[in-house]
Amino acid sequence: MDRTYSVGKVEDIVLGKFDVRVYSPDGEAPERGWPVFIYFHGGEIVDCGWTLGNITTNGAFASNVCKRANCVVVAVNYRLAPENPYPAAVEDAVETLQWVYREGKERLNADLSRLAVGGSSSGGNLAAILAHKAIHFEPPIPLVFQLLVVPVIDNTASLTGVPYKSWAENANTVQLTPAFMLWFRDNYLPNLADRAAWESSPIYAPESSFKKLPKACVQVMELDILRDEGIAYAEKLRQHGIEAEVILYKTAPHPILSMDGVLEIGRRCVTDAVQAVARAFGTA
Repeated sequence: MDRTYSVGKVEDIVLGKFDVRVYSPDGEAPERGWPVFIYFHGGEIVDCGWTLGNITTNGAFASNVCKRANCVVVAVNYRLAPENPYPAAVEDAVETLQWVYREGKERLNADLSRLAVGGSSSGGNLAAILAHKAIHFEPPIPLVFQLLVVPVIDNTASLTGVPYKSWAENANTVQLTPAFMLWFRDNYLPNLADRAAWESSPIYAPESSFKKLPKACVQVMELDILRDEGIAYAEKLRQHGIEAEVILYKTAPHPILSMDGVLEIGRRCVTDAVQAVARAFGTA
C-alpha cells in the first residue's frame, strides 16, 4: 500500500556539493510563514549507514510529515561514503540548516522561529549532531524540536553489549545485524579516531551543549541493536533538563519506519512521528 501523500509543491534545489528536495504544503501559508522540518534519510533496505540511499529515500515519510504536520520538509540528499566519508555528511547537514536560516524566509516562506530537525538511523545521527552544531553557530540558530528515529548515537558501540545490551541481545535480528552496522561504520568512519568524536557520536557532545538542546522524541525498536543507544541519549537529555520522549515499539526490528505500507506497527510509528512534529510546531 502506497502511503505517499500529495503535497502542494515538490522542488529540488542544489546546495554546494549536494541537493535537497523541498516539500511544501497545499494552501495558503500562515501569516509568519511555514514551519520547516529538515529531514535526513537513513539509507535503503536496512535503513542505515551513511552509504546508501538518495533523494527519494524515505520520500513517503517526508510527504507524510509535510501533509499531516502542515509544514515545509527539506529532505537532504547528503553525500555518501565510502566516496565521501565523515565528515562530508555532517558538513552537508550544517550547510542545509544555514541555508534554510539564511534564505528560507524568502525562498521557502519559512517561519524561522519554528525550525526542527529529524532523521532515521544514520539520518537520526546527523539530526542529533546538527542540533548540537546549531548551538555553536555565530549567532546560534534556535531549533524547537528534534525527531530521532532509531538513531545511531555512539559509533564506539561494540558486539560485547557493553554499555549497550541491545547490541548483544539483538545480534541475530533481521535487517540491521552487527556485521552490517560495522560495515557501514568502516565505510563512513575509516579513521578509528573519528569514531569517538562528538560530531560522529553525539552522546559525547559537550555537557554545556546538552543543556541548550531542543526537546526531542526518540523512537526505538525492541529488536534493534541500536535500541539502547537511543534510550541512553534520551536519558542524557533528561539529565540536562531537556524534555525527551521515548517511544519503544515492541517486537519491531530496525526499519519499521519504512514498512508502514505493509505493517500496522509501521503506520503507528509514522503517525507518532508526524504527530510529534505537529505538536512541536503547534500545527496538530
